Amino acid sequence: MGIWMPGPGETVLARVPVTFATGAAMRVRGRRWFRDEERNDIQGELDGWPAGPVHNVRSTGFGAVLAVLRISALAVGALIVAALPSGSTVKTSSVPRSAADRADELEDFPVLWAAPGTVARSLPWQLDPARSDQRRYRTHLIVTDRRVVIVGLPFNERRCHELPVEDELLWELPRSDIQRVDRQNFKGGDDFKVVFTDGSWCRLYSPWRVFPMQHLADRSDVVPSDALPPEIREAAETFAADHGPDAAPPLVVRNDCGCYRIEVLAPGTAVSFYGIHPQERIVDAEGREVDMVDYHLEDLSVEGLWLWKSLFRGTPASAKASPS
Repeated sequence: MGIWMPGPGETVLARVPVTFATGAAMRVRGRRWFRDEERNDIQGELDGWPAGPVHNVRSTGFGAVLAVLRISALAVGALIVAALPSGSTVKTSSVPRSAADRADELEDFPVLWAAPGTVARSLPWQLDPARSDQRRYRTHLIVTDRRVVIVGLPFNERRCHELPVEDELLWELPRSDIQRVDRQNFKGGDDFKVVFTDGSWCRLYSPWRVFPMQHLADRSDVVPSDALPPEIREAAETFAADHGPDAAPPLVVRNDCGCYRIEVLAPGTAVSFYGIHPQERIVDAEGREVDMVDYHLEDLSVEGLWLWKSLFRGTPASAKASPS
């Protein structure tokens, strides 16, 4: 079918690679489970799913060994830090490492939580890296202003930027059937949980989750073109014109600080490796581009804020002056 395209009047907001998430804590590392509301394993009950690996939670003894190794590594790190010259600094990750939900991150790791007949049970098996060969096939999440879509497509690591995108529609759902989307920041910081209105949910992973999260978790309000001040409308149209005839109409979001984020996606530029990376620009109330060093906190996504803190080890002066 070629590249998946939106329907008439429908706007693509994000497209990123996606899979079911994978456990990171010691007892569940490298594993995932599919559960009902009683925490029973249901992967054998999912219609059309091929057989997959059967995992067991690792013993506490195995976890204890890993804990000893980790403590030893931390001790070595402490000695190295102590040996540094006075005044030296060491950068640390800004991604939280504590578990938000012990039952579902440390003791168990369900990526599907679904009673019979619920939405989560309809998700495609191709999302499971244990069932779908990631060297030859990838799954992408597409978010529009109307629905969420999962497509599958051939993948070749050596030719990922030149191989034509041939999408296979695997699953779709109106956005009205999604109750909420939550970031899951334990360790890797790239997981997110999609909770459906019937109470079922799934935990997914994307290395570029920042793009769908802007529209699913943050619920960014896109300002209609006819409601934009003339200066912002002109800046948005000029920016979109620079990205070719395939570019979708620009999306404009007004940030709390008074600046505007202009985002342009071109569906025809989809690549199997990363989907579509939107082109973005921050402009002030007069439509003038804002340099990154002058961004307010409101101009950064949550992931962008973590990156900023990691790079600069503090809050930029312009961000401190940001209006509340």
